[in-house]
Amino acid sequence: MAYGWRNALLRAFGAQVGKGVHVLPSARIWAPWRLELGDGSCVGEHVDCYCAERIRLGRGATISQYSFLCTASHDHERDGMPSICKPILIGDWAWVCADVYVAPGVTIGEGAVAGARASVFRDVVPWTIVGGNPARVLGNRTWRPGASHLEAGRVSD
Repeated sequence: MAYGWRNALLRAFGAQVGKGVHVLPSARIWAPWRLELGDGSCVGEHVDCYCAERIRLGRGATISQYSFLCTASHDHERDGMPSICKPILIGDWAWVCADVYVAPGVTIGEGAVAGARASVFRDVVPWTIVGGNPARVLGNRTWRPGASHLEAGRVSD
């Protein structure tokens, strides 16, 4: 894969890209200068990062295919429905599974998992698993970095 080239291109457009980051070819990133990708993080196929405000992925964070990280919405209570922009923070070792919607202003805590097809409108507590629409707590994640050979921190670029 051409991760090095893709990472260099993102950096050329102002993204902060750590070591060993994997951004898959079909990922779409709007306003890359507002994107921060921690070491060993991964952005999967057909992920949409709408960076009207900052999006930060922590170390080893994974965003799986078809997910949508959306930092902007509209204030439907005001004339003209002005834009509302709030940052999204994805913690170290967190996993946003396939086809998840993450709303503006949401923080998904360290090690947390947003299950497939979840719609996340509120912050997710570290090391919990959420799912559904709207997302609700389903359980706790017991894996921790270094607990097995599955540690997500990749070192190649």
